[in-house]
Amino acid sequence: MEDDTRTIAEAKEIVRRFCEERDWDQFHNPKDLSVGMVTEASELLELFRFKTPEECKELLSDPKKLEDVKDELSDVFYFVLRFAQMNSIDLFSSLESKIEKNDAKYPADRVRGCNRKYDEY
Repeated sequence: MEDDTRTIAEAKEIVRRFCEERDWDQFHNPKDLSVGMVTEASELLELFRFKTPEECKELLSDPKKLEDVKDELSDVFYFVLRFAQMNSIDLFSSLESKIEKNDAKYPADRVRGCNRKYDEY
């Protein structure tokens, strides 16, 4: 599996090269990239709309529908990578920092098996 061997930096570079070849830097300001993330996330969500958990599992076991899910998920990932690349954000460090903050908000010994928000427990 390539996720085990490829880096975030490589993914950012793929996106950067793709966009620069098309002269798209001019269109990729923070607002428009954020809009792209939300739009693509909504398209991913639409695939699961009104489906039961069992129907979601069925959807993911159908090769054609799984391909649609992968495409939409990749579109979200593309916009996340592009936003980070254009704004010099280190995604790995940002993720680690956010996990540390969430660890403080959601201590495992207090929230294990609970899906309530941090201010509800």
